[in-house]
Amino acid sequence: MNKMIQKHDNCEFCGGTVLSKKVTKYYATGKIIAVIEGIPAYVCQTCGERYYDAKVLKAINHLIKTKQHIKRRLSVPVLEFQLV
Repeated sequence: MNKMIQKHDNCEFCGGTVLSKKVTKYYATGKIIAVIEGIPAYVCQTCGERYYDAKVLKAINHLIKTKQHIKRRLSVPVLEFQLV
């Protein structure tokens, strides 16, 4: 993305309205799956495209690398795909 999205900007993909929200993001790195809640983002109300400020992305990367601020642990099922 070339410019910072502002609340009043439109989505670069569909032209929809972009609003500030808190979102949850899921990361998988190696054998680790991380769920990060409460991330500030700009979200298109039409297509759901998300935009993040650079400082937010830096903070997310730091959390993943350091595994600081663990709120709780989850158990998740691992499914194997089979074409039915």
